[in-house]
Amino acid sequence: MLHKFTLTIVVLFAMGSAYGQEYHRDYTNAVLWQQQSGEYRALCFQAFNYAQLSLDKALKKRAKKPRCIIVDIDETLLDNSPQSGQTLRSKKGFDLAEWKRWTGMAIADTVPGACSFLKYAASKKVAIFYISNRDQSEIPATMQNLKRYGFPYVDNDHLLFRDSTSNKQSRRNQVAMTHQIVMLAGDNLSDFSTVFYQEEKNTKEEVDLLAKKFGTSFIILPNPMYGDWEQSLYPKGNLTEAEKADIRLQKIKTY
Repeated sequence: MLHKFTLTIVVLFAMGSAYGQEYHRDYTNAVLWQQQSGEYRALCFQAFNYAQLSLDKALKKRAKKPRCIIVDIDETLLDNSPQSGQTLRSKKGFDLAEWKRWTGMAIADTVPGACSFLKYAASKKVAIFYISNRDQSEIPATMQNLKRYGFPYVDNDHLLFRDSTSNKQSRRNQVAMTHQIVMLAGDNLSDFSTVFYQEEKNTKEEVDLLAKKFGTSFIILPNPMYGDWEQSLYPKGNLTEAEKADIRLQKIKTY
């Protein structure tokens, strides 16, 4: 029995190691789906169609302060799938220098429906605040990219990028001091509230508790390529990409 048990462990380890060597392929379908599927575009249009309907309802209510919408940028307004594709082709993990090389090119396409919706909001005198975890150094190129498509309110007063922390709550609080936030749009739950990824919280349960906000004041965009959700899979500590790939495989539910 011991011999069989040991052999099983060796085989599983070998299978995991072989799989881990192909970790970069984990994301192939995710990137292709975002780039090639009509379903991705349809979901984006659906999100912003709901956003416009919800905004119209919100504008019927009286507000004590000027109204605004807070939006994330990456995979909410700008499509970075070419950068993810480049990472796949190079068979490497995320690299900040390579990411900045991409954003510095200022050539990202728009997420379907995003610009039209924000132009509509601006026409209703609703301000737009762009809260992103891009570095401060990326502001000039990001402004160039957004202005290329005519996004409104693209200036230094309305772009709040990461400074000392990736937690966006302090920046949302800053906006709330002068404006009434009627809507938030993002591709990650952290774009809406810090409650979803607090250590003592169950993310799915928190989503269920706030279910009525999604499609109304919380507009979420599809992003199969990356996000905070994936980090919750891994134990704390420095893991190689191959080790992460093995963990992802083990976490998949089967029957």
